[in-house]
Amino acid sequence: MMKTNRIMDEIRSTIPPEMKLQMEMSVAIANRIYDILEARDMSQKDFARLMGKTETEVSRWLSGTHNLTLATICKISSALGENVVTVPDYEIELVEA
Repeated sequence: MMKTNRIMDEIRSTIPPEMKLQMEMSVAIANRIYDILEARDMSQKDFARLMGKTETEVSRWLSGTHNLTLATICKISSALGENVVTVPDYEIELVEA
């Protein structure tokens, strides 16, 4: 059995469900971007260059803790040529830049 920290458990129990969901989605989006980069054999440095951003900013995006805007998610999807986020039952076609 994993040992847990009582204080951290208490703190986690006070986090509202929507905030937990936001954290999970942020991590999932970061993981999706990582998967696309890996499939394309791209480094974070390559990705930063593609996006016209600093490596530090891209690193923050990929930490899973950054609150990406929908506009940024769309820019990332367009630059990578793949949807980063999908909506069930709706097919969103990428528009060439």
